[in-house]
Amino acid sequence: MSDLSTDNTLRERTDVNKYWFWLLLGANRWVVAGGLAFLIFLVFMIWGVMKPVSLYSTMQSSDMVETLFAGLVGAIITGTTLVVSINQLVLSQEIGSLGSQRSRMDTTMDFRQNTDSLLGMTTPADPSAYLDALIETSEQRAKTLRDTLSETENQELYKKVDEYVTDLLENADHARNHLEDTDFGTFDVLSPALDYNYDRKMHDVRRLGMEYEDSLTDEERSAFRNLLEALTMYGVVREYIKDLYIQWALVKLSRAILYAAVIALTVSGGMVVFVDATTFLGTFLGIESVLWVVSAAFAISTLPFLLFISYILRLATLAKQTLSMGPLMLS
Repeated sequence: MSDLSTDNTLRERTDVNKYWFWLLLGANRWVVAGGLAFLIFLVFMIWGVMKPVSLYSTMQSSDMVETLFAGLVGAIITGTTLVVSINQLVLSQEIGSLGSQRSRMDTTMDFRQNTDSLLGMTTPADPSAYLDALIETSEQRAKTLRDTLSETENQELYKKVDEYVTDLLENADHARNHLEDTDFGTFDVLSPALDYNYDRKMHDVRRLGMEYEDSLTDEERSAFRNLLEALTMYGVVREYIKDLYIQWALVKLSRAILYAAVIALTVSGGMVVFVDATTFLGTFLGIESVLWVVSAAFAISTLPFLLFISYILRLATLAKQTLSMGPLMLS
């Protein structure tokens, strides 16, 4: 692959296994948490079956299971306080004086006016349409750059620009196709936005403009600057929408933990109060019934923590891939 050509997706550029990448970013967070809970249940079942002494006999001679779930009750109650911390993190961005709120509004409207001028129309209010419009503008300006250089005598420059523009258009087409019919609040909006490799495109257009600056006309320099401007504005908007998504995800995480904590607390508390060696007798599918119950109850009781893991996996991966702004490529 040429140094002016890049892969169209973030996964291909980071060279991560597609299944692992899907688990980290693409998968529904409840599905990931449910999968982890099932894995815990399966491991408990395997250990219970392989153990020489049955769980029923162990429960008759000790209070091991009661102690385990009593500890989980305390952990669940303590762990839900994490939700307060998460909400405070989000709310701290929203609480402020009248002056700070006015300043936020002024900054927002100033930037909107800038993008109005860039796009030649009123900036869309929908995040996916906003990103799509900026990508489309970068496409148009990339084509203008290529057309402007079509009559240049420097064929080496034109060949490089043509390769650059072709790659940009392919990348933009991929991102815009995946932005269609997406709703904010889901990762479907952010995923194609991350696929559009604006930082590399900024670096390459700056490098080409500076490398051949002495041979460029004023019109050609202007075409380089206009494309760079469009890519720069896209980078700012993408980072802003990413920050909004992170706040949105933290709110969803706090609510999910609260919902799961009620279920987990009910199950673990019930195991402490109502379950002993005589509660579930007999076998099911050749395995003692109490082992099924204890394994399932433990997996359900860990659900709040597993939801926390599933959300943080996505947010941490997202933060890692977007640590920098502008033409600085970390991966």
